[in-house]
Order: sequence, then structure tokens, then C-alpha cells
Amino acid sequence: MAAFRTPLCERLGLEVPVFAFSKAPAVVAEVSKAGGLGVLGAVAYTVDQLREALDWIDAHAGGRPYGVDVVMPVKYESAGAGHDGALDPKLLEQMISPKHRAFVEELLARHEVPRLPEGEHGWHELLAWTEQTTRPQVEMVLSRTQSNIVLLANALGPPPADIVDKAHARGLVVAALSGSAAHAKKHIANGVDVIVAQGTEAGGHCGEISTMVLVPEIVDAVGDVPVLAAGGIGCGRQVAAALALGAQGAWTGSIWLTVAESDVHPIAKDKLLRARSTDTVRSRALTGKPARQLKTAWSEAWDDPKGPGALPMPLHWMATAEATTRIHRFAETPGSRAHELMTSPVGQIVGRMNESRPVAEVMKTIDDELSVAMRRLSWRS
Repeated sequence: MAAFRTPLCERLGLEVPVFAFSKAPAVVAEVSKAGGLGVLGAVAYTVDQLREALDWIDAHAGGRPYGVDVVMPVKYESAGAGHDGALDPKLLEQMISPKHRAFVEELLARHEVPRLPEGEHGWHELLAWTEQTTRPQVEMVLSRTQSNIVLLANALGPPPADIVDKAHARGLVVAALSGSAAHAKKHIANGVDVIVAQGTEAGGHCGEISTMVLVPEIVDAVGDVPVLAAGGIGCGRQVAAALALGAQGAWTGSIWLTVAESDVHPIAKDKLLRARSTDTVRSRALTGKPARQLKTAWSEAWDDPKGPGALPMPLHWMATAEATTRIHRFAETPGSRAHELMTSPVGQIVGRMNESRPVAEVMKTIDDELSVAMRRLSWRS
């Protein structure tokens, strides 16, 4: 392995400066075993499901460190309800207009997506898109004293100060994603240890500033606080570029969607493998907040000015959770065009994701490329 252990790598016990976000426990475990830091995306998990996933990672990651990524946004509908569990899904349901409900049903009908069988339910309607629904996840994570979790990351906005304090008391490093220098400073004010500077090339929720511009801006703004570069990073040369910009590692996500261990739906994976870098769009179609995703009939419908427009978080997911379940359920059903609506969060690096390989092989390739690139940077004329 390349000897590019930055101070943050030393602190976390990593051999390679690669942080890998994935919702698949197998991907997280394999990245950590290969010397990076796998980070489990927890948003789609209930507390019990998350506990099972963490148990699995602890049993299969070979004693290597890993992290957990949660979503505790500052701004969302009914955000002022407090963090005592007072958020009422029934009241939120009443805020979804009949126009939006009819739009979803018409879109599914147009693509011949059947209804779910009697007794079969859709995805968890709120997921962990709110502080109230995420806090139980975090409390469970912090209670795992025998786990190899070393990092807790927040994907949207500054994590609450009390959560940061509890994580520090547990000995965890706290990271937060940021799309601007101003956001990064807010994170630091809340006690965050690591800033993930995420450019607009990234998959999922992202801002409007490119990675090449954003990373040095945030590095200069935060002083001694470690920065990770995110957005459009999928090979060792790009990791080297991140280090050259002043980052202490690369935060990656999209490239793990198509690896052999990924749990992405086969049709979605095939779409990703065939996609070009120009086949993504920054849209509110997934969650109600701007997020880069694969351009499909789903995003085109929600982005159409003639439509009702996306709802604010978490209402948008609540309005579309059953639809998403139906799309996945019937994507391979003959006669249905559900596959046309199937999408995935993914960044512009998707144009390089043209084959499915094991995580260990991807990590070795990144490490080898990083070695070559760093040697090039050390050349003298």
C-alpha cells in the first residue's frame, strides 16, 4: 500500500486516505479491510435494522475501524417541533396536497406500475430525514462500546452541539459535509472535527460549487481542521489531486454503487454502468432538497415546469415512498415500464463507472494510481 498516511489517517488508523460512503454493510467492511474507512449511510435504516447492520460490519470487517453517516438537517418542514419525538407524521401527511398525490399516481399509471399486493407496505415514510427520527439512531450508535466505529458524520447541516459532545465523550471523531466555506465555519462552531468539502459533482445532496474550487476555499477557511475532498473522485489520480489541494483524504460514494458487493437493484446498477458523466442532474426529485442523481423519467417529471414541483423535506419522501417501493418492486415485471422511473443518487464520476469489480480490487487500483500520481508530483525539472 502507498505510504500516504495523512495526520487524519494516522489518527483513525487508516492505511489509505480513502473514505467510502455506502449503504451496503458489505462495501463498508471491505473498504475498511483494504485500509480505507468504510462509512455506513444510515438514512434508510430503522434503528433495529441499523443495529443489525452494525453487528454484521463488526463481525466481518476484521477488526478494522469504520464510520456511520446520519442525516440531521437543520432545515426541514416542522423542524421546530423539538427533539423529544414530538414530530407527528399524521400532521405532516396533511401537508401533502391532493395535487401532489394525484401527480404521483398519474406518473405511476403512465408507466404501468402496478399497486402493491394486499398487506405489502412501502418504505418507511419518514426514514431518518429529520432530527427527531435520526436521534434514536445516533443514541444507539453511541451506546455500542464494543464496536469499531471511529467516526460519526452528518450529511446535512451542522450536527447538533449536544450530539457532537456525546460523540466526543464516546471517543468518536465527528465529520460534517459542507458545500461552502461559510457552512464549514458553522460546523466548526458546533465542535465538528473534520470537514467534508463536497463539490457539486458529487452524488446525493450537494451545493453549486465545484470540488476543484471548493476544497482550497474550505482548507484556507478552517485552518488546522482536517478537510476531506468529495465530489467527482473515483481514481487514485483524483485522490492525489485532493491531497495536492490541501485535503487529508478523499470522501467517495458513487464509485461504490457498482462494485460487486453493492446492494443496488440490478436494473439501477445496469443503468449506472451504462451512464455517461452527462447523464446526471441536480434535482429535488429524490428528497425535496437539491441532490445529484441519474437523469431518468422520474427526475424529468418532477423537474417539468408544468408539474407541481417537489415538496420540502421530509414531505417529498413521504409523498413518494410508496411509489419508490412500487418502482423497485415491479422494475423487472413484464409489461410494466417501472424501470424507466428507477433512479439512483450518483455523481458525475458515473462516466468512469463502467464495470463491476470487487471492492478490494477497486481499492488496490486507487492505491496503485495514487502511488504513481504522487511520484509524478515529486518530479523535478
